[in-house]
Amino acid sequence: MKQYNVRKIFLMIVDAVIVALATLVSNALLSVYGIVVHHDTYSAAVQPIRVFGIMGLNVLFCFFLLFIAGAYNKVWRELKTSDFVAAAAATVIGLLISYGFARFMGHPASIRYMVTNIVVTVVGVVGFRLIFRNTLMTLIHLGEKENENRERTLIVGAGNAARMILQEIKFAKDDPNNPSNSILPVCMVDDDMSKYHTKINGVDVVGQTKDIPLVCRQYNIDLVIFAIPSCSEEERKRIMGYCSESGCRIKTVPYLSQLFLDDDSDHHIMSQVKDIKIEDLLGRPPITFNKKKIRDFIYGKKCMVTGGGGSIGSELVRQIAKYHPEQIIIVDIYENNAYDIQQELYIDYGDSLNLVTLIASVRDRDKMDKIFEEYHPQVVFHAAAHKHVPLMEVSPTEAVKNNIFGTLNMVNLAEEYGVEKFVMISTDKAVNPTNVMGATKRCCEMIVQNKSQQGGKTEFVTTRFGNVLGSNGSVIPLFRRQIEAGRPVTVTHPDIIRYFMTIPEAVSLVLEAGAIAKGGEIFVLDMGDPVKITTLAENLIRMYGKVPYRDVEIKFTGLRPGEKLYEELLMDEEGLEKTENKKIFIGNQIDIEDEKLTEQLNQLHAIVETNDNDATVKQLESMVDTFHHAVN
Repeated sequence: MKQYNVRKIFLMIVDAVIVALATLVSNALLSVYGIVVHHDTYSAAVQPIRVFGIMGLNVLFCFFLLFIAGAYNKVWRELKTSDFVAAAAATVIGLLISYGFARFMGHPASIRYMVTNIVVTVVGVVGFRLIFRNTLMTLIHLGEKENENRERTLIVGAGNAARMILQEIKFAKDDPNNPSNSILPVCMVDDDMSKYHTKINGVDVVGQTKDIPLVCRQYNIDLVIFAIPSCSEEERKRIMGYCSESGCRIKTVPYLSQLFLDDDSDHHIMSQVKDIKIEDLLGRPPITFNKKKIRDFIYGKKCMVTGGGGSIGSELVRQIAKYHPEQIIIVDIYENNAYDIQQELYIDYGDSLNLVTLIASVRDRDKMDKIFEEYHPQVVFHAAAHKHVPLMEVSPTEAVKNNIFGTLNMVNLAEEYGVEKFVMISTDKAVNPTNVMGATKRCCEMIVQNKSQQGGKTEFVTTRFGNVLGSNGSVIPLFRRQIEAGRPVTVTHPDIIRYFMTIPEAVSLVLEAGAIAKGGEIFVLDMGDPVKITTLAENLIRMYGKVPYRDVEIKFTGLRPGEKLYEELLMDEEGLEKTENKKIFIGNQIDIEDEKLTEQLNQLHAIVETNDNDATVKQLESMVDTFHHAVN
């Protein structure tokens, strides 16, 4: 029998006993009163032969009215004044119906008896509830004092993952240093109705996932643990929405494919429970990649990463380091970022990683020439670029110098020094660009493709993807700063949409593309459905425990110069070719006229040397047929 039904039946039995005893006690009181005052034993009391009949009627009708009033559907520790009033009213009405029925049957009771019985019964029914609730709350309070340093936790899902979490928390009590000791499991929710009002390892299942916001308020929840690793993308997105509405801190169990479950203590499930990230609300699982191909590609190679201190470049360096390269050469013009990733890798790998960190600009061909001559990289990942769209609208000559001619330097040096593979990082903004940054990246793609068409030992490849969550210049860090500063979140347009991927996904694409490249390809990632930036902002606000538009305003500022409502990943003239990874496609190679491109680049170089912004933009429009500069 379910735990809930046992509790319900117990409370019904208690009420029945209280009503029955109240009938007898009332009769006994009036009997004594009659002897002492009126010398008439039954002046107000009911004759003994009738009292048991009235007692049965009282129990029947009081129980029925209490049931109708929902007295057994309440969590008694949550009882409010209105619940006590409802129980009293149900009891009074039940007794009045009972007396009316008794009179109809020819067994009337005196008014004095009726009043006495009503008062005694109501005091018994309401008093028991009051004492029960207060005793329960005292016990809970004592338990809370004992657990005052533990987070009151709701577990979403009552399956195997939740059972494992509860088991680990239980055994963690014997280890004062175990981080699970900071968690106090209070209740659970699950959409399987057969689990409703049951207990899992002593913790109640109190509702469904749609009840998460309400449950968190009722039980004073501090932390929500999402423990359904096997649920679908859409279900995860839906339930995460409820979790974010709760205003509580959220942790999540990884997808089933990402879980490590074995006897190793480092692989216990609680050690894999992480704080929710904004990407958990995007509604798709992380994309998997062929690690063996990447390992074969990187192992024992000298790998250079330009822009190695940036968000993409630094993640490239991290992932490359896992595959045991012969050497990693970080090249970056910004010393702080370069220093940060250098120190991180020193801490993680010590002397086991052959790491070189160099401060240099890809615009400086002579400097880069000396680096190639000294280190002879076998694989080059070119991530260095100016990428902030509004800033490049103001400074187009700088975008050209860094993005286009920096890339041209790297491509020529890679060919000159016999680099095995050259992988350039591009962007979806290069497709039908409406801004200077996108136009410069399309020129970079043309340079790489043109060099590949010329043949030679070096395999040149481009990787193109959409917006990267959390990268420098992306909307998420900006939204976080605005929320934390108590300011409105600014979105350019209510209907603006973008494709998103995580930094690790973007970098894994770059690595696998490099591994399978034959030369000249533009690799495109299937990024799933686009996401409205407004929805992203709303979800992020909820993750901070706030209500969008009430606690944090969302302000629409208008499209910025060169900004589109939506981005594209493929140009009209490009087709799609499948690869072994169903999420990675190859855009067909487009022939580039070598002489024409060279002449255009020479003209562009002469223009940018004069720092003439308008002339620079006009030259970009002549070089990139699909560039339609949008000045909003």
